[in-house]
Amino acid sequence: MTVSKLHMKFIFTGLMLGILMAAMDSTIVTTSMGTIVGDLGGLDKFVLVSSVYMIAELAGMPIFGKLSDMYGRKRFFIFGISIFIIGSLLCVTAQTMDQLILYRTIQGIGGGALIPIAFTIMYDLVPVEGRGKLGGMFGAVFGLASIFGPLLGAFITDHINWHWIFLINVPLGIVAFIFVVYFYKESHEHSKQKIDWWGAVTLVSAIVTLMLVLKLGGTKFAWNSLPIVGLCSLFVVLGILIYVVEKRAAEPIITLRMFASRLYSTSNAIAVFAGAAFVTSSIYIPIYIQGVLGGTATDSGMVLLPMMLSTVVTSTIGGFLMNKWSYRAIMIPSMIMFAAGLFLLSTLTPQSSHLMVTLYLSIVGLGIGFSFSVLGNSSIHPFNINQRGSASSTFSFLRALGMTIGITVFGIVQNHYFISKMAASSESSSGSLKLLPKDPHALLDPAQRSLLPSSVLDIITQPLSSSITLTFAWTLVPASIAVIASFMMSSEKLITVETVSKETPLEVLTQQLD
Repeated sequence: MTVSKLHMKFIFTGLMLGILMAAMDSTIVTTSMGTIVGDLGGLDKFVLVSSVYMIAELAGMPIFGKLSDMYGRKRFFIFGISIFIIGSLLCVTAQTMDQLILYRTIQGIGGGALIPIAFTIMYDLVPVEGRGKLGGMFGAVFGLASIFGPLLGAFITDHINWHWIFLINVPLGIVAFIFVVYFYKESHEHSKQKIDWWGAVTLVSAIVTLMLVLKLGGTKFAWNSLPIVGLCSLFVVLGILIYVVEKRAAEPIITLRMFASRLYSTSNAIAVFAGAAFVTSSIYIPIYIQGVLGGTATDSGMVLLPMMLSTVVTSTIGGFLMNKWSYRAIMIPSMIMFAAGLFLLSTLTPQSSHLMVTLYLSIVGLGIGFSFSVLGNSSIHPFNINQRGSASSTFSFLRALGMTIGITVFGIVQNHYFISKMAASSESSSGSLKLLPKDPHALLDPAQRSLLPSSVLDIITQPLSSSITLTFAWTLVPASIAVIASFMMSSEKLITVETVSKETPLEVLTQQLD
């Protein structure tokens, strides 16, 4: 299918806007929840505003990816944009927390179609020699949106109104809708297959169960309580069922045979473990800047900005290098650099300067940036056009799942260390306990912080600092696994995909790769 360069620009703009909206809305509400709860109430339900979006998005990714292989990319991308815009408009009109939770679920359903299908359309349209450059741009947009979401949400909430964090999606979505509808002319040759309904049901059920465990465990219920143990047991059972169902299905939602490709399985492993470590650094550094170093929200944004720029730089460089080097040769040094940056973050102290934090974060960004472009290409490299949607969506699903689990697990780690060290610090400074603020968030407010005596600040900042740096130290575990996985990648290069026949069966291809 031949597409003019002008039409290509419009199509790719529409696709990147779709990625931007879906990735940004995963995190944009996190910094606005205090204001939203103040307006709508529902303090006991506010955590669901983020989690239902992630559940719906995660569940939809592999399902929409498979359906796009069967019935075409365009119709499901347009469906995703339409549902996302409708969900965004409904969120603006929410009058209660229950309404907002329902409308965020609708948003998430749309978001589940946007990211994987956008990447797959790009792979379908672009000749192999151009995929590196475009993959770098698409990856940079995804990475920036994931980091920039909380900062944009805070700015809009503070200076305009929290409703606008949803309303800004409408003009962006309309532009994306128009560009894709009018300029993307899709081939009508698709592989008609039987829909794997059992796979879809078990997958959605497992995701919902896992998210309930992650959100309720350690907060509403103790980890060893009957509800959490029961949910964990149910998740294990559902996981086994997914394996059995997908193994037997003629056209499964998640094609387990794809993981027979060493390149595909290692690409997914890197995405899962590096994503879990990376999202932790982007979440806890703003807390460190404000809670430990006494900076403002603007200071946090300025410290994160170099990391955002460094991810763009290396994501773009990675796109160009894919035509010359193997995926393995790019990912090994980048993952080592990423792990080194996390190690440096674990050495921070309350005396560390903003410049030092910025430098360490930049190293993290330079390392992780390559993965945003390289892994997206390496994950679809072994597969023909009728399998790319499923491969890309499963990759996006696992990467998002890794980030979600990382946020929860390392949140538990940081909270445990903070509470235990606060208890020890309070015992040695019992005379200052009466001066401790009732709301811990007061430590992040410069105005309230300035009212606290230095002795009281020390009681809080020292435990907060050590709990965050110890959490960064623990992120070296998944980062190290990502490094090992990069060494285990096979040695294909982007350009070699031209030798793969469009008709090559998956079973034969995976045997060749192994």
